[in-house]
Amino acid sequence: MSEPGTAGTAETRPAADVTTTRRPLAGRKVLIIVENLPLPFDRRVWQEAQTLRDAGMTVSIICPKAKGYEAAYEELAGIHIYRHPLPLDAGSAFGYLLEYGAALFWETVLAWKILFKHGFDVIQGCNPPDLIFLVAWQFKLIGKKYIFDHHDINPELYEAKFGKRGLFWRLMVLFERLTFWSANVVICTNNSYREIALRRGRKSEADTFVVRSGPDLSRLERRAPNTSLNNGRTYLIGYVGVMGDQEGIDLLLEAARHIVHDLGRQDIQFRLVGGGPSLDKLKQLATEMALDKYVTFTGRVPDDALFDLLSTADVCVNPDRVNPMNDLSTMNKILEYMAFSKAIVQFDVKEGRFSAGEASLYARANDAVDLANNILALLADPARADQMGKLGRSRVEKLFAWPHQVPILISAYRRALGL
Repeated sequence: MSEPGTAGTAETRPAADVTTTRRPLAGRKVLIIVENLPLPFDRRVWQEAQTLRDAGMTVSIICPKAKGYEAAYEELAGIHIYRHPLPLDAGSAFGYLLEYGAALFWETVLAWKILFKHGFDVIQGCNPPDLIFLVAWQFKLIGKKYIFDHHDINPELYEAKFGKRGLFWRLMVLFERLTFWSANVVICTNNSYREIALRRGRKSEADTFVVRSGPDLSRLERRAPNTSLNNGRTYLIGYVGVMGDQEGIDLLLEAARHIVHDLGRQDIQFRLVGGGPSLDKLKQLATEMALDKYVTFTGRVPDDALFDLLSTADVCVNPDRVNPMNDLSTMNKILEYMAFSKAIVQFDVKEGRFSAGEASLYARANDAVDLANNILALLADPARADQMGKLGRSRVEKLFAWPHQVPILISAYRRALGL
């Protein structure tokens, strides 16, 4: 799935586009609802919130509490953040429904509180899940607008997580349909998602906008390599992202096992950054593969440690399996690798190839040995890896960096508000 990105900082900078300096949304107010991540940790949503603030809006956010983000309310960078408890740790389809029910309760309570305290003209709902329309419906009855910020395709996400369809999958299809129907405007993270909005959601072209999760290059600090991360080895392979069943980390571990044990390459360290529901299981799998000395799981880390990794890694990897979910989704880690001028190895997924282009090598679908061979090919040819990294950085600067997304986001809001 599309990850939150690497932001955990409260640092704020004006959006680097003249569109915001004209404050085209001055006097308007927005409520952003996020269920699966706290703010400001969710980089995409935090960038959106700051951009809307810079464009003149009063911005309020509802999100869950999490470690390091326990305050029920704080005003951060002029943005009002309300956090609610989310005690359930869903591990099944039924568990997810319980979690979503608790979230909807708090989102509804806090939305009414925010309406009377700060006010809002429009609600932006950020999935997953595709249930925030249930909150928006209450306020659409009194003239508020609803913008759907489409982060994940939930029917495909469900199938990738649980390997089946059935009743809950059909519910995901229904919720998606109702979400699109409820939305005045849809913000899509890529063209594949826009096609879904047009085809499955039956939205008009005028009501769909592609706002990519481009990195803020002014925030990402490239620095000298920190070779202590190599654990005494010559090369470092980096991964940043969610530790979940559908992210293909097991395939990356299988590639590492092939490199270390089958090929006898003991000069390579793998460093995997990120948290998620499968982290403990993946650590156990690494132990069973006798990879404890060669694979480091860091969990979530602050930006400082993350920037060290992305500045030091010789090659970065994206082991997302080739499946309908990953094929159509843009993974934030790809753009972040490119922002740090890193050559990439990944499986050949449609949107991953669109993002990275010639900055990546593409292994055969879900083939761990071919993934390993492509990693080794880049380590053996550092000049090629360096050139690929430069191409990736240039591609981010010219196409994907956040300032390119700012005018599109503001256009989406102007459309929703009839401006």
